[in-house]
Amino acid sequence: MSSRSALSLFAIVWLGISASSAVIAAPASSQWQAVATSSGSTVEIDKNRISRLKNGKTAAWTRLSLDHPLLDFENRVRYTAVQALNYYDCAQGSFATQQRTYLLDGRAVKSEKVKGPHIAVQSDSLDARLLQEACKPRTVGEMQQTATRAAVAAEVATERPRAMHAEMVSAGDLGQARSMKVADAHAPAPAPAAEAGGTKPRMFDMPLIDKSKAVDPYAGTAAAPAPAAAKSPATTYPAAAVTTKASPPPVQELSRQERELMLATSGPRKAAPKKKAEPAPPPAPDYSHVHWGYAGLGAPENWSKLKSNYALCGTGKRQSPIDIRGGIKVDLEPIRFDYKPTEFRVIDNGHTVQVEVGEGSTITVMGQSYQLVQFHFHRPSEERINGKTYDMVAHLVHKDYDNRLAVIAVLMEKGMEHPIIQTLWNYMPLEVGMESQPPGVVIDLNRLLPEKRDYYTYMGSLTTPPCSENVLWMVFKNPVPVSPEQIGIFSRLYPNNARPVQPTHDRLIKGTR
Repeated sequence: MSSRSALSLFAIVWLGISASSAVIAAPASSQWQAVATSSGSTVEIDKNRISRLKNGKTAAWTRLSLDHPLLDFENRVRYTAVQALNYYDCAQGSFATQQRTYLLDGRAVKSEKVKGPHIAVQSDSLDARLLQEACKPRTVGEMQQTATRAAVAAEVATERPRAMHAEMVSAGDLGQARSMKVADAHAPAPAPAAEAGGTKPRMFDMPLIDKSKAVDPYAGTAAAPAPAAAKSPATTYPAAAVTTKASPPPVQELSRQERELMLATSGPRKAAPKKKAEPAPPPAPDYSHVHWGYAGLGAPENWSKLKSNYALCGTGKRQSPIDIRGGIKVDLEPIRFDYKPTEFRVIDNGHTVQVEVGEGSTITVMGQSYQLVQFHFHRPSEERINGKTYDMVAHLVHKDYDNRLAVIAVLMEKGMEHPIIQTLWNYMPLEVGMESQPPGVVIDLNRLLPEKRDYYTYMGSLTTPPCSENVLWMVFKNPVPVSPEQIGIFSRLYPNNARPVQPTHDRLIKGTR
């Protein structure tokens, strides 16, 4: 899958949505509960729209919220959140998708029905956390039903005479459970669960048990397999193997544990939990052949794992981009630009659209001169200013004679058509890896800069692997306008090629006052 289409699928995969054929109407007010958060996104479940269905299934709504808009080019929709109707099979631990709604700033922009297959939930995954929230008992009635079923299962499994208060477990529940027990044709009929007239039972008579074949309620396994018998059409509960000999076995001395099991109880006894086999740990991902990108195994959170010389991407203390806030206002010297009209070459390198320029265009700042080497684009802007993200950004990369780097960030927002951007898009290559160099066409990059050139500055890094540090950053405060059509052309190729913001680690940020 190319990096161009991976992002729109990533949002849906990470959401873990599921559903069936019914649509659950939204209540007067939703109660969203966060299940997981990551950089720039949150996954939630609506506690007011969790509905119990037949056959142990549950319907619920989930939501993926983003802190900046994304464009799903295949569906032709721009959105900041996705809500989905999910059906969870609580018993089987699986889910499927029915309905998905895209929202932009709280307004629904597209809704679609989805017929997705049931997918098994992996342990310790985001899907497992959503399923757990959707399936856990939420009312007193559901908790009582869960306790009642556990008590009935324990009563049938132990098959020993014991008293049970009718207020805690009804005679109807136990009577139904008795009808599901496995016995051969010679077993005597069980005693009625209640006396005539509907009085509450004090003691329930149980069939005699061959202890050599009975289930140990603490071990959870039988000494011998249960004999085959016809199943009841009703829902069956786990039952112990029951012997049906004509004469009872010899009386044996009961252990303390067995005597305690025969004592009367004041409420339902929870069935002894069965030991579950520990699942094998999932194999570690193989990054040896993974190329860096913005989604999947090559996403920014894994860059430091791809190659040894990418380690700074995960351990560096001066990484870029950052959310620029809390800096000091000072009299910064103006950046002196000496940009010449230049020929250019446009390259689609698989990560962005990059423009290489001829020699001779320089900047001077803090007494140091740097030559412009190339510039490229990100969507949305990698930099944030006081939490605000812009539609795009151009990074103008400069180098001095000692190979030290200085990068100028030109923020872009929707407005009128920009002539320099249009010239570049006119000569955009048709495929990844191709170059386009129009003969005799020149551009004046002074027209790419904002008229007012106040800026922020800090020490950072490259925003792509190997994430080298000691890069001088200068970010213009004022954005330049580009048309929605020009943004849409770049978004068709790269809907999201921005690295998430990195910790500042108490770096000094200065801004023009």
